[in-house]
Amino acid sequence: MSKVSVLVAVFNAEQTIGRCLSSLTTQTFQNIEIICIDDCSTDNSLTIIKQFQQTDNRIKVVRCNHNSGQAHARNEGLKIASGELIGFLDSDDWMAPDTIKACVAVFDSHPETGCVLLRCIETDGTTEHDYPMQPFEVMSGKEAFVASLTWAIHGLYFVRASIHKQYPYDETYKAYSDDNTTRIHYLKSETVRCCHGKYYYFQNPKSVTHSPSVRRFDHILANESMRRQMIEMGIEKEVIDKYEDIRWLALVDTYMFFYNFRRQLSPNESAFGLRQMRHIWSTIDTKAVSHSIKRKFGYMPLRFCWALFRLQEEVYFFLRKLLRRQ
Repeated sequence: MSKVSVLVAVFNAEQTIGRCLSSLTTQTFQNIEIICIDDCSTDNSLTIIKQFQQTDNRIKVVRCNHNSGQAHARNEGLKIASGELIGFLDSDDWMAPDTIKACVAVFDSHPETGCVLLRCIETDGTTEHDYPMQPFEVMSGKEAFVASLTWAIHGLYFVRASIHKQYPYDETYKAYSDDNTTRIHYLKSETVRCCHGKYYYFQNPKSVTHSPSVRRFDHILANESMRRQMIEMGIEKEVIDKYEDIRWLALVDTYMFFYNFRRQLSPNESAFGLRQMRHIWSTIDTKAVSHSIKRKFGYMPLRFCWALFRLQEEVYFFLRKLLRRQ
């Protein structure tokens, strides 16, 4: 029976790491190793982890020398992972008791399968709902890769170690670039399947995606990295061109973040964000962006003048905010 390694990257998670680890130590599937990577927490996270370690020798602890982000932390854990199957659990999330057992059963029944997606339950701690994904039994790796570009399928999964060791997490940026690794794992799988094991994804209001942080600009930079990797891997131009829609929508969404939260960023952070947005604005192939997107006010490329594009975004988001007040 396959051994499973679970990577748990931890940074200042004292409020949630106990729940996370409890869900792993009580799994009905016992042949697991739990690798906790502390990314230089300044709270009691490490103390809590070591308390769990005292009562469960399946827990291994790695401590990073510098705070370098989730992708780097997971890669430090990946170096010592000994399981034939590898997955991750974020420190504020948890799994149902039979999740890993259900996942391993799919791998064992389908030796050609490289990745198995879990059932993602999004929760704020009070309400729960399934990730909006069309159910499927099996996809080719290429189909799963294309679907993941728009997150038509999510990125909560286990993968064979033979794939993961060859393709560790993309550390290009502190946030978001690990999403690119998920997509590559799907692409390098012969088939991708689902299981009924539940992964509870906690929508933490303090996470990078929900709070003002300069790391938010990493999203558009990670997308650029993904496009570069797609070209290097020889992905069809049709797929790459379609990805420009995603990059363009992400740029406008990032400007909305900037518009709403710039007063909570430092002057240097705001300047950094503007530089990165201008860079991405200048590199997207706007000819490939769908006409249904780029002809709408707020989404027009206006490639001939960055200042005019910025003016469009300022007016667009001002009007949106004004209409919401009425």
